[in-house]
Amino acid sequence: MNDQGLSEKEIFSYLENVKSEDTDYYRVLSSMCTHPHKIAVEAHRLFIEANLGDLGLFAGARRLENEVIKMLGELLHAQAVETPSYNSYGSSVCGYLTTGGTESNIQAVRGMKNLATAGRKKLGHTPNIVIPESAHFSFDKVADIMGIEIRRALLDSEFKVDTASVESLIDANTIGLVGIAGNTEFGQIDPIEELAKLALENELFLHVDAAFGGFVIPFLENPCPFDFKIPGVTSIAIDPHKMGLSTIPSGALLFRSPSFLDSLKVDTPYLTTKAQFTLTGTRSGASAAATYAVMKHLGREGYTKNVQYCMQLTNKIVEEARKFGFEPLIEPVMNVVALKVPNPDLMREQLLEKFGWNVSITRDPRSLRLVLMPHNTARDVEEFLQDLKKVTAEL
Repeated sequence: MNDQGLSEKEIFSYLENVKSEDTDYYRVLSSMCTHPHKIAVEAHRLFIEANLGDLGLFAGARRLENEVIKMLGELLHAQAVETPSYNSYGSSVCGYLTTGGTESNIQAVRGMKNLATAGRKKLGHTPNIVIPESAHFSFDKVADIMGIEIRRALLDSEFKVDTASVESLIDANTIGLVGIAGNTEFGQIDPIEELAKLALENELFLHVDAAFGGFVIPFLENPCPFDFKIPGVTSIAIDPHKMGLSTIPSGALLFRSPSFLDSLKVDTPYLTTKAQFTLTGTRSGASAAATYAVMKHLGREGYTKNVQYCMQLTNKIVEEARKFGFEPLIEPVMNVVALKVPNPDLMREQLLEKFGWNVSITRDPRSLRLVLMPHNTARDVEEFLQDLKKVTAEL
């Protein structure tokens, strides 16, 4: 730290120079985040100092979080339930705002473990959860933090989890199952209804990671069932800071049952509330305000238009790529495309070095992964396809 303070001009001059090193989403076809809506940015600024970790001090931010959880609950078909243990949050829908999918997944599995160990005298061995091979790497963090075993079920030819493989991995020490609604690499939706049946038959919890798909699937022309409408789904992760167009960090975790939330309870004797159910202590009230503002401003109509726009770009890129011989691994379910191309790793390198395109690669099989987000334009798609054709010719 310098001895004497710098002027605002000096600081912002430096910050602007540093900011120029960041990628501003121009020519980005690899990110599941995007520019937040301008109304979300302004709402975030208005509540920048609000701390949801000490709810009694920030009644306004607390109210906004409750409103957001209620709206998300309606979006995900959660029935209103009586939650006396959550009265400190004043919400009839179980859940809270997180920093994003990773925290939500950690908390969901923590709840599974706490409830499972409380309900059984003793597990014979290390507790385990069964997840798809396509699950997000955050579950590796879950295993490391909580000392549980991760069992990875095989995928079928459409890159959905194979339920027979899931069933074969369940044993007496299994505490829960995980399904993905919009997996990171392929944008595919696991057969949540089948997983829910398995969960009910085996008296297991089922967590649905819809961090990306939660703000896409409900607004598709023919939405696939994935949420609380399905009996057996016990928790859902959804990220407003992705296709919800809120500011970072804005995630959410919702539960079907108040007992799930209770399993996460920790006493907080020196705060204005008696307990917390969250992983982080200090939490951003600004994220709650940003998410409230953008959800209210766009409504179902606005989000439907947003998803339709991204799907139009997705369909365009697939249609045109086919003209010079590149087929998708699967027909896109949402705004994620995995293209079968020769030497995808080298192609990715060349697209970035020669034309400035940020794309990514799926793990197995290796393919060119593209995510079409609101920051992308029809012109972007046309230019990308031209550059893809050039790189292909050179390779």
